[in-house]
Amino acid sequence: MDWCLPKVRMSMFAVWSRNFRVWRKLILPSTLFNFGEPFIYLLGLGLGLGSFIGEMDGVPYLTFLPSGLLASSVMNTATYEGLFSVYTRMVPQQTYEGMLATPLEVDDIVAGEMLWCATKGLMSSSAILVVGFLIGALQDWQAIFCLPFFFLIGLCFAGPAIVVSSLAPSYDYFNYYVTLLLTPMFIFCGVFYPVRTLPDFIEPFIQVLPLSHAIALVRPLASGQPLHNVLLHVCVLAAFAGIGFYLAVVLVRRRLIN
Repeated sequence: MDWCLPKVRMSMFAVWSRNFRVWRKLILPSTLFNFGEPFIYLLGLGLGLGSFIGEMDGVPYLTFLPSGLLASSVMNTATYEGLFSVYTRMVPQQTYEGMLATPLEVDDIVAGEMLWCATKGLMSSSAILVVGFLIGALQDWQAIFCLPFFFLIGLCFAGPAIVVSSLAPSYDYFNYYVTLLLTPMFIFCGVFYPVRTLPDFIEPFIQVLPLSHAIALVRPLASGQPLHNVLLHVCVLAAFAGIGFYLAVVLVRRRLIN
């Protein structure tokens, strides 16, 4: 196995561009999904459940919920793109085999895929941001500063997803990753309630998970609250992205070349 550090080259944008052109053909159903799902979540939980809860953590629940869904949407979108779409291009379609017949290298492919996963996450969360403003759940203009964080969060979750894809013998293998890691993060990392309400012995483990740091960055900006420990949260997300990228490159090299 080649453990050399990955090379980051401009060629990665060729992979991103290829994926974008394919996505353009499905832009209508993709856009409807991106706007429709958050709209249902916000109406069903934000308005319905929010009428019983009232305020949570000093803000209306209709604001608290979408500020958590913004981060979890990036996680889900980037992860599923890194799992199912990457695996499809890598194994059944053998798209990467064709790419490697060009001047592209594995490093370029993985970097381009991570950029595309992050872009999809950015688009998905931006749709929730728009819906949140349309229904009055989000009102503070500083929410637009979430956009660069959306991209960073997408990179954070893209790398580990591609690692799983490179190891997976079939699509069924993804159920382990989704059930054992993705779903617990969605439930426990503060999307629906503050993490501090959890038992003391659980909270330290939750703080290690990347979604906790993603929500800690996005929620204050989306709800108009002060932002704390920005450098810490950014460094944790960047570390997950960097380590994920390295491991993904190493494992994809093994699967495609060695």
